[in-house]
Amino acid sequence: MKPSRLLLALLAFLLAAAIVLGALPVLGVKLPASVSLLWAGALLALLVVAALDALWLRQLPSPRLQRTLAGNLPLGRWSEVQLQIHHDYRHPVRIELFDHLPEAMAFEHLPQRIELQPQRHSQCSYRVRPLARGHFNLARCEVALPSPLRLWHARRLIEVNGQTRVYPDFARIHGAQLLAVDDWLSQLGVRQQQRRGLGLEFHQLRDFRDGDTLRQIDWKATARKRTPIAREYQDERDQQIVFLLDCGRRMRSQDGDLAHFDHALNACLLLSYVALRQGDAVGLATFASEQPRFIAPVKGQAHLSTLLNGVYDLQSTQRPADYSAAINNLLTRQRRRALVVLVSNLRDEDDEELLAAVKRLSRQHRVLLVSLREEVLDSLRHTQVHDYETALAYCGSVDYLNARANLHERLAANGVPVLDALPSELGPELVSQYLAWKKAGVL
Repeated sequence: MKPSRLLLALLAFLLAAAIVLGALPVLGVKLPASVSLLWAGALLALLVVAALDALWLRQLPSPRLQRTLAGNLPLGRWSEVQLQIHHDYRHPVRIELFDHLPEAMAFEHLPQRIELQPQRHSQCSYRVRPLARGHFNLARCEVALPSPLRLWHARRLIEVNGQTRVYPDFARIHGAQLLAVDDWLSQLGVRQQQRRGLGLEFHQLRDFRDGDTLRQIDWKATARKRTPIAREYQDERDQQIVFLLDCGRRMRSQDGDLAHFDHALNACLLLSYVALRQGDAVGLATFASEQPRFIAPVKGQAHLSTLLNGVYDLQSTQRPADYSAAINNLLTRQRRRALVVLVSNLRDEDDEELLAAVKRLSRQHRVLLVSLREEVLDSLRHTQVHDYETALAYCGSVDYLNARANLHERLAANGVPVLDALPSELGPELVSQYLAWKKAGVL
């Protein structure tokens, strides 16, 4: 509880009057004794009224609040939150309301001043913008409640429990691709179609035709029908894609509003969306994280929700990337041949260890290495050199980029394709590479 401006103004007035009353006798001005008694009476009356008003405020019940917040919020996008206010006040009360939010959420239109009318319920709204992914709890709201005579304000903390999850907003970042994905895929000619052949999946029984082989004959069905019956198979076109995502310190670089890790996560989700539409199974594994995660490859568009729920709270760490351990762990979990997309920020010191680990992985799976490149390096490479400092920055960035390029060339020479992309362009380039392989029949 704290005094209001009105109470402070009244006390300041009485203090000023006391100073004047004390100064006048010094200046030779005589005042009647009743003036001093009047001032003392005014001060006593104000103190009594203030005490009664404070007691009245303590007995005043707090309003009841209810928060309406979406259970899922997109990262970096503004969302609306509503607060319903219920009360039993018989007179209009003007309150100030503030919602306690996590530090990782920006907000607008807080605090708010609301006048509560008798026998009416009120509501207000404000906007939040999550700055980080994860699970967040909203525990309480703060209300500044005035006393009936407006001499005091009480700070009331009201428990309003709520929680929400902040997911990667890859739909906003790649909105154009998602909205036009059907036309995009059809124009590239990569729609999944069943083809008759001698694949591994049984399709149907039919009459024996010229050109069929003897091993296609179903002898039990032939005996029942007393006519040659052949089995028809379809090509096994569905593939498995497993993302091997680096969560270590190399992915903590910042380009724009998002870190490299968030750019990589959005790109993986975008390719997952496209691959699931194509009938492929998608899974994900992490390394250099607090707790390594593994989501087994599953087909169906509903699996995208499983992927989102499995990675929405993933955060990058300060741990180094151990490619050998990550690949060994993946080989024990993923037995069936799949396309493994390893997403990291490759450095020249990764040469021998990375090459040996990827060769071991390539014996069982098809591998695509994705290396994120810092945008600042491209900016420094194209900066004009004017002095010694800019010359050092230019030479350092060019030397670093050349070392990266040499590593990529050595990997490519050993049959390991490398996709080197800027974080902001990673999603479209990754999808284009997948669709090109799909169209060419590589997958």
